[in-house]
Amino acid sequence: MEDVQETIGNVVAAHAALLPGGWTRDVRITLANGQIAGIETGAPAEPGDIRYDTVIPGLSNLHSHAFQRGMAGLAEVRGEVADTFWTWRQVMYRFALTMSPEQMEAVAAQAYIEMLESGFTRVGEFHYLHHAPDGLPYDDPAEMAARIVAAANATGIGLTLLPVFYAHATFGGAAPEPHQRRFISSLDLFGRLVERCRELVAPVPGGALGVAPHSLRAVTPKELHEVIALVPNGPVHIHAAEQVKEVEDCLAWSGQRPVAWLLDHAGIDRRWCLIHATHLDEAEVRSLAASGAVAGLCPVTEANLGDGIFPGKPFAAHGGRFGVGTDSNIRIGLAAELRQIEYAQRLANRERNVLAETHGSTGRSVFDAALIGGAQALGGPDLPVGLAVGGPAEFVSLDRSSAPPVEGDAILDTWIFAGLTRVEDVWVRGRRVVRGGRHDEREVVAARYGRVIAELTNGM
Repeated sequence: MEDVQETIGNVVAAHAALLPGGWTRDVRITLANGQIAGIETGAPAEPGDIRYDTVIPGLSNLHSHAFQRGMAGLAEVRGEVADTFWTWRQVMYRFALTMSPEQMEAVAAQAYIEMLESGFTRVGEFHYLHHAPDGLPYDDPAEMAARIVAAANATGIGLTLLPVFYAHATFGGAAPEPHQRRFISSLDLFGRLVERCRELVAPVPGGALGVAPHSLRAVTPKELHEVIALVPNGPVHIHAAEQVKEVEDCLAWSGQRPVAWLLDHAGIDRRWCLIHATHLDEAEVRSLAASGAVAGLCPVTEANLGDGIFPGKPFAAHGGRFGVGTDSNIRIGLAAELRQIEYAQRLANRERNVLAETHGSTGRSVFDAALIGGAQALGGPDLPVGLAVGGPAEFVSLDRSSAPPVEGDAILDTWIFAGLTRVEDVWVRGRRVVRGGRHDEREVVAARYGRVIAELTNGM
């Protein structure tokens, strides 16, 4: 897949580019060895340059369960009882028990291609489908993680691998349920799995390793601290306060709400990303914002599952950081996630342009927040964030041929909210992996995905 001519010495010329200092006209970006080697502004394109109208930084998808792309659309039928996250979870369990390593790789590759085509250039894979269908470890305890790495390599997406520790059914160390058997590990087994993941990620260009205690439901306090210590300098992700029932159960167990408990007992700081954090009281909003941790919002999935609405307005007012993820991958789209963040706030507050900075563009505000928060949450080795010399050559060109002739932040507004702009090309670490809106390997990967989905859904 890699074209050597697109890794060394290319120059990309953009009529307009979103640089860390703002929108800039006539920008020439020199690429070398996967990084941005130079940026010229006020510089017209030269012969041999790869020319674009508009270039923006690629964003990080900070929370994905890639295997769930295979069950997208299969849980949209109401049963005899009220359908909730907890009933959806039963469908997910049944699906997870059927997937082989080869099928996992095929589904993950399809999900990653869709992410790239929408403008994501890096993914945080919150990976908990570890073991064989009978619950026993594979000979290689990281067999399934290796398939995630293979899918990322094949598609070219940047990867932060987040192996998940999952040991219990609910708060207080309750024994796991039988249908959770593919997720469950002892601390010893998980330690070996993490070391194998470290080996797998090491040769991946720009690859990073973190760790993910699944939730306070799934780990005890002692286990939480031991798991965090396995990757002392990497990101830490955890599901927190996604559901009202989770908050109620945590109160019954500890006398505290889950985010309050984590803030008081887990040393939450900038390494941490609290996924969802949907149900916060006022004190938790203030304290989480002050901690420097990132709130990992997955608004399309949260809407699909009926989770609730994150308190975005007060969180932003207190300076809180957030990023976006596609979580269950029910529908993969960068613009869709950014749009849904704002639309949920509009519904909750009965206002418009809720997350816009004062007298500013809503599109630019949510884009910048997701750019900064996503990069922090995935803990990649490359700095600085965005299109800057020394940073990774990861960017997106936008086709605005059907959009109004606007400039500056209005470009993002028409892309995110009006759908009049589309993703054209996507570059990751100096490689052009999407051309004209289509990934180079789309046809091959989609054909394999179609065969696998037929196998997985047969009889469901």
